[in-house]
Amino acid sequence: MTTREKLIRLLDQQQARYRLLQHTAAGKCEAVAAIRGTETGQGAKALVCHVKGNGIKQYVLAVLPADQQADLSKVAAAAGGQRASLASPAEVAALTGCVSGAIPPFSFHADLQLIVDPLLFERYSEIAFNAGTLDCSIMLQCADYQRLHGGNVMKIIL
Repeated sequence: MTTREKLIRLLDQQQARYRLLQHTAAGKCEAVAAIRGTETGQGAKALVCHVKGNGIKQYVLAVLPADQQADLSKVAAAAGGQRASLASPAEVAALTGCVSGAIPPFSFHADLQLIVDPLLFERYSEIAFNAGTLDCSIMLQCADYQRLHGGNVMKIIL
């Protein structure tokens, strides 16, 4: 089952309020926001990070508004480690089934801990994100994402 299929199944089973948008492929947050007709900050940017230190070796899916930058030291601390780096393309593919830029803000892998910055919930009633591919997005009610994400909520932006 693809990441997109897992995502749609989760949203449908949980009766989430969402819309699918097919569009031309775009990898940059600003470009895809323009294609979607949304503000960049509505986007849920998902970064796969590798956290180490303090006896920790953990992968983290750090989710934040697309108009913000992740503070990797805060990502590391949120996971109990000392340092974090972005995962390699091979690690991203193995953990998410996606390429960078297409990762939804949900983890479907047991080894990928989800951490969401609270700012994502504070500015918009609807968030946007890629649905496992670069040419398909989901517009999801923010309240439904809050209810369904299953991760930890911690400040991880600069």
